[in-house]
Amino acid sequence: MLVTFLRHAEAEDEVTTDFERRLTAKGLEQADKVGKFCVRYGLIPDVIVTSPVVRAEQTAQAVSKRLDGREVVVERWLACGMSPEDCFEGLAPYAKFDHVMLVGHEPDFSAAIAACIGLPDSGRVLVRKASLTGIDLRRLRVGAGRLEFTLPVRLM
Repeated sequence: MLVTFLRHAEAEDEVTTDFERRLTAKGLEQADKVGKFCVRYGLIPDVIVTSPVVRAEQTAQAVSKRLDGREVVVERWLACGMSPEDCFEGLAPYAKFDHVMLVGHEPDFSAAIAACIGLPDSGRVLVRKASLTGIDLRRLRVGAGRLEFTLPVRLM
């Protein structure tokens, strides 16, 4: 299965709670750009799975809109604070798909990606806002993945 990690796009800084932070105008443009890129290069997931945090869900919905309304599923395990173990366990029900896009947060995605490809820690992984990182994950276990690509939004 190809797992595409999409970190949420740029969000506002000042709000009542971190959960409620919404995308900025730039963030909405970034998310739209990611969706256009996915269409242009045939990077179409079977399903988009997102954190319930507002900025992630907005990012997922904007990408879905470009992908002709691709299904978006909200999963609590993708919320801020996800561990690599949570990621593997949460992905299990989606293993039937060829391509799953996850929309979430840092530093969670760096840790999950590092675990997927067998790095001892996430210190050598950086996931920028609105970037795509693709991992070929044939088995849901530490070290079983292969890095296919990582691409910041500015190059899309």
